[in-house]
Amino acid sequence: MKIKVYSKPNCMQCDYTKKHLDRMGLEYQAVDITTDQQALDEVQQMGFHGLPVVVADGVAPWVGYRPDELDKLGEGK
Repeated sequence: MKIKVYSKPNCMQCDYTKKHLDRMGLEYQAVDITTDQQALDEVQQMGFHGLPVVVADGVAPWVGYRPDELDKLGEGK
């Protein structure tokens, strides 16, 4: 399963999301929107205005720290 986490530095919800994925042993790609203009454009095109934005195969993207959704990703590993 491919997981991408759009985030930025000093974002508590971003950090919680990545730590949650780490605890579950899931691999993910962290993308810093402050250094990657294309990533920022992608987030905006999806209609999100907050972070983190999590995009994973087979589920709808979401914004924010969502332990319930993160746990569902772990069920599919």
